Amino acid sequence: MYSMTGYGKANVVCEGRELTIELKAVNHRFLDLNIKMPKIFSCCEDILRKTIAQNVSRGHIDVYVNYSDKSEKEKHVDIDFGLAAGYVEAARQLAEKFKGIQNDFTLNSLMRIPDVLKAVASEEDEEFLKSLVSKTVSIACDDLNEMRRFEGEKIKDDLLSRIDNVENFVVQIKEKAPDVAEEYSEKLKIRISEALADVDYDESKFLNEVAFFIDKSNIDEEIARLFSHVSHFRQLIGEDDCAGRKLDFLVQELNREANTICSKSNNAQLNSIALSLKNEIEKIREQVQNAE
Repeated sequence: MYSMTGYGKANVVCEGRELTIELKAVNHRFLDLNIKMPKIFSCCEDILRKTIAQNVSRGHIDVYVNYSDKSEKEKHVDIDFGLAAGYVEAARQLAEKFKGIQNDFTLNSLMRIPDVLKAVASEEDEEFLKSLVSKTVSIACDDLNEMRRFEGEKIKDDLLSRIDNVENFVVQIKEKAPDVAEEYSEKLKIRISEALADVDYDESKFLNEVAFFIDKSNIDEEIARLFSHVSHFRQLIGEDDCAGRKLDFLVQELNREANTICSKSNNAQLNSIALSLKNEIEKIREQVQNAE
């Protein structure tokens, strides 16, 4: 089992280039990626998305890409001839206007003027960048999954403990359920006796009333389904590809049966156990939201 929350980081240095990728993951219903990276890595976005999707099935992940280039790669010089021509013409006009001032404007002077010459590095090799990104993001995903696996084991242990509590409550409900009809029958007899005193009443109608109550308040099916859901829950947690979505659906089914028992319950003690059951299921639901 994996948690949806975690952090992973990788730093790779190759041929004077240093790439760092950080992954910060939090809960989300689906896989949602928010990528922040330098413009030169636009060609690598598809690699980032596919690699992360192969390692994470859902969750919101912030992806931070930082790049530093300290390589001694070849550079060339761009010349702004239009700007240079403007300065030369300006120098000529100044010389004509102020003939008493010596014109010492030289080529060397022209080259020192800002923006006339501009050193430009050669473009990055896309294939090199893609290879660097692929390697780095794979390591970052491994680091992220290590933390998610560690946190996932904690979630798994907690869920197993709580599903044991759920099963214990269901056992208590099963043990208490047969007493409900008998208690109702006794209470009904007392009420009839108090209301009618020594007057005889129709025993068959009384039995029909008790039978109707037993049928209306019967929770055998709900108990059976709860035991089945508990067993299925443990089975899902034991699987290597345990998915939070499946567990989330199963928790909804557990909660539905618990609600039905509460609605059918006409016994204070049974209702108290059912409410404790619902409370434990709610805790499971909250924890399942953290599972991938």
